[in-house]
Amino acid sequence: MKYQKMKALICGCMVGMMVFTGCTNTQENVETTSTNNQTEEMKAETDIFAMDTFMTITAYGPEAQEAVDAAKSEISRLDGLFSASNPEGEVGQINENGGGICSEDTAYLMERSLELNQNTNGAFNVMIYPILEEWGFINKEYAVPSQETLDALMPLTDISKVTYDSNKKEVKFLQDGMKIDFGGIAKGYTSTKVMNMFDDYNIKSAILNLGGNVQVKGTKMDGTDWRVGIQDPEDLGEMLGVLEVHDKAVITSGGYERYFEQDGEIYHHILDPATGRTAKNGLISVTIVSEDGALADGLSTSLFVMGKEKAEQFWKDHSDQFETILVADDGEIYITEGIADQFTPEKKEVHVIEKA
Repeated sequence: MKYQKMKALICGCMVGMMVFTGCTNTQENVETTSTNNQTEEMKAETDIFAMDTFMTITAYGPEAQEAVDAAKSEISRLDGLFSASNPEGEVGQINENGGGICSEDTAYLMERSLELNQNTNGAFNVMIYPILEEWGFINKEYAVPSQETLDALMPLTDISKVTYDSNKKEVKFLQDGMKIDFGGIAKGYTSTKVMNMFDDYNIKSAILNLGGNVQVKGTKMDGTDWRVGIQDPEDLGEMLGVLEVHDKAVITSGGYERYFEQDGEIYHHILDPATGRTAKNGLISVTIVSEDGALADGLSTSLFVMGKEKAEQFWKDHSDQFETILVADDGEIYITEGIADQFTPEKKEVHVIEKA
C-alpha cells in the first residue's frame, strides 16, 4: 500500500453553504462560502495547534463566539495537562516521579484506559510510551530497535505493574522507567468534553476536527445530518465514502499517520503491545463511530491491533456502544450493519458485518 498522511474530511450543506475541511501534512484548512447571511452571522470558528496537531473548532448559535473561545482555552488546558513529555504538565510529572495524585480529568482517563486495556485483552495499552520513544515516534529520530532492546523494554509496558486507587485518585508505577501516555485516548475525550461544554452556550450545531478526530454536535443548521468523508488510506486524493451522522465522534486510525521506512520496510506508529513492534494484523484503517469520543479514540487503535476477525467479534460483543468501518490490507471495506445505510461508498463494494 501507499503510506500517505490522511485525515477525515467534513462535508456539509446548510442552506446553500458547504463546509470543506481539507488536509495537508501540516494543517487543517477550512474554506467556506455561503448565501445565507443569518447562518454565517451565527457562525464562529477558530484554529488551534494542540496535542501535536492542528485543530479546527466551529460552532453555530447566538453565543457561538463565546463557546469557541471557551473551547480553545479548554483544549489548551487539557493539552498541558496530558502531555507525556512536558515536565511541567501533570502526566509529565507523574512520569518523572513514578506516580502521583491525578486531577479529575487525568483520573478519568486513567480509569477509562485501565478499563479499555482489560476489555480489549491488552490491545489498548497506555504504558507503551517507552517503546514508542525507542522507535523514535516521539522525537522523530526513527530507528528499528533490536529484539534485545525490545525485550529489555517490554516489562516497562506491563500494565499490571500500575496500581490505581480510585478513591485517592492516586497512580503508582511499580517499576522504574515506566511512563504513561494518553495519546491514544486524549483527543477523543477532549472532543466530547468540548461538546458537553457547548451546552452551557446553547450550541445545538458544532463541528470539531481535532487533527482528524471528528466530532459533531446535533445536525447541520438545516436539520440534516453532517456528512463526514472517510478518506482512502491507499490514496490521499480519494475517499472511501461519505458517512452521515449526528451527535457522534468519527475517529480513524491507520498506519499512514506516522511511519518511516528502513531497509525497504515500512514501520508505523501503531505498535502491538504484545510484541512492541508495528501492528500487522491485516488492517490498514479502522474508523470508529460513537457518541463517546474517548471510547472511539481508544477503540480505533485497539481494533487495528486486533485485526479483522477479532475486531468483528469485539463489535458483536459491544455493538450497543459503537460502530466501525474496517479497511483490510487488500483494500476491501467492511462496515457494521448499524451504519451501513448511512454510508455511501465512492467506488468499492462494501461488505456489511452483521450481528448474527
